[in-house]
Amino acid sequence: MATQESESTKASASNGEVSSNGTPATTDDQTVQTAGNAQDPQQQQQQAPNAWQVIKGVLFRIFIIWAISSWFRRGPSTPDPNTPAGAPRLPSRNLFPKDTLMDLYVFISQEEVFSDFNNTDALFWFHRDLVYGDWTTGEDGDGCYQQYKELDIPEKVQHNGSLYMHVYFTKSGFHPDPKRKGQYRRLATVHSTKMLNKFKRRKFLKTKNLLTGETEADPEMIKRAESHGPVEIISHWHPNLTINMVDDHTAWVKGSVPPPLDQYVKFDAVSGDYYPIVYFNDYWNLQKDYYPINETLTKLPLRLNYCPLSLWRWQLYAAQNARSPWNFLPEDTYEQSDEDQDSVKVALLETNPYLLGLTIVVSIVHSIFEFLAFKNDIQFWNSRQSLEGLSVRSIIFGVFQSLVVLLYILDNETNFVVQVSVFIGLLIDLWKITKVMDVRLDRENKIAGVIPRIVFKDKSTYVQSSTKIYDDMAFKYLSWLLYPLFGCYAVYSLLYVEHKGWYSWVLGMLYGFLLTFGFITMTPQLFINYKMKSVAHLPWRMLTYKALNTFIDDLFAFVIKMPMMYRIGCLRDDVVFFIYLYQRWIYRVDPNRVNEFGTSGVDHTQNSTPEAANAVAVMDKPEGEKKND
Repeated sequence: MATQESESTKASASNGEVSSNGTPATTDDQTVQTAGNAQDPQQQQQQAPNAWQVIKGVLFRIFIIWAISSWFRRGPSTPDPNTPAGAPRLPSRNLFPKDTLMDLYVFISQEEVFSDFNNTDALFWFHRDLVYGDWTTGEDGDGCYQQYKELDIPEKVQHNGSLYMHVYFTKSGFHPDPKRKGQYRRLATVHSTKMLNKFKRRKFLKTKNLLTGETEADPEMIKRAESHGPVEIISHWHPNLTINMVDDHTAWVKGSVPPPLDQYVKFDAVSGDYYPIVYFNDYWNLQKDYYPINETLTKLPLRLNYCPLSLWRWQLYAAQNARSPWNFLPEDTYEQSDEDQDSVKVALLETNPYLLGLTIVVSIVHSIFEFLAFKNDIQFWNSRQSLEGLSVRSIIFGVFQSLVVLLYILDNETNFVVQVSVFIGLLIDLWKITKVMDVRLDRENKIAGVIPRIVFKDKSTYVQSSTKIYDDMAFKYLSWLLYPLFGCYAVYSLLYVEHKGWYSWVLGMLYGFLLTFGFITMTPQLFINYKMKSVAHLPWRMLTYKALNTFIDDLFAFVIKMPMMYRIGCLRDDVVFFIYLYQRWIYRVDPNRVNEFGTSGVDHTQNSTPEAANAVAVMDKPEGEKKND
């Protein structure tokens, strides 16, 4: 069975392998069969998949991924002891019907569990006769109300203590204090608590000038770092917060509420109905607007807003704030920096809606192109038989670049997700080494008599062609430019940049140099193309996808705030790719040239003379007929 499948695979003219010019790769046996089937276009048309088959395959994969993710994301339903086993659960209803009159109580306290309802100093806001689901009243006619006060800071809060806000919604005429028997009712009271301050990490990197030993850091910060360590937990404050009451009357079924909404829908244990959803909305509070709480502050301003919220907008906010169920890593490994969080929110607030919509669409396309570039890059090097025209030295230098980047992010304690992605990129670059060089273990000449020595040797297709000469020549010319630049940058980094130590200086200097002048390593391939007057050996599909991603990065660079060096880097990559395109235009593909698979784009049998055709016919005769001749 395996032999039959192998033979049928060989008989196909298109087996998924792609040559350097994007055409299906064929072996010698496949070339003969393709020539024999050239007069049967209907058979070839049946073998080639049409667009609808491809679309159905993609939709089927999307459905499988959705089904698997839905299965794993579905939380276990809590069995109801009052419901018989196997009996279906009945839909529940909102305990607060539409247009219910409500009273709002907001208490501020240092206690997480609040019970001091008679303390008038703790009452921050009381608003009578709010209408549940009303969108027309309020100061601006949108159903919103506002309260502003400045709070006295307790001494405990000044020393990293916590301050809690307790919000109660009661039906009109009731009170949230359970001790008031005549005025309290459990099904008429909605309660929710939120910690107003936010604890954030402040990291201190102890750096200095390696030559003079001096630092420009604040002496007070140095003292705090020596007393609290390199990482300090500090309480921060933001003066704005919105209390949203979700206008929702969906007949939720207990145990079947989809995540992450199930975290907010609270059911009553006795009646089975659910309480109105109170959502504390701080999504638009930018991280840069938080400021630390310390002894220098005497008042904390707080502006509370009450607004109704529709169901679909609440779902968007809940999805943005929810932690992904696929993420099993600790919080430190995937936590975004303040700048990353603010950049997305600022783009949503300040960017033109049409440009923002275009950016969202283009970001999806960017992900698709990135996957296609990765797939074609692996496929190109996996099926490559000849290294003629390809710069092997650039592949080796790429491994060095990936190693420097990995060591640099490890030294700077970047989050775990970035470290894994860079490490995977390094493994792929190391795998490419095995494709461009002959790698073997020398067990006779061991290192220290124990560890086998790894021997690298250039492949014959690279050595026997003129590519190695051009590649060495390109890097020799490149070294005349790189070494002076490298020396100048190393001196500049040592004189004017502070570092943690000599190891950090080496990594920081190498990383900064590669980030600034790394595009120069793309020029050897341009030099080889110029010398060979050909670009047919390049992986054009992969280059095209990467170039499109670079153009997309240009769009993001203008929409989202990014460093100037990153924008310049995108521009440099664009220039290099346009040079590639210019070379592709001036070095036209010669159909008579034999490619790395030993075939060409011209059928030479049609242009041959009758004598040559007869000679070919004689050569193709069986052995018995040749003997008779």
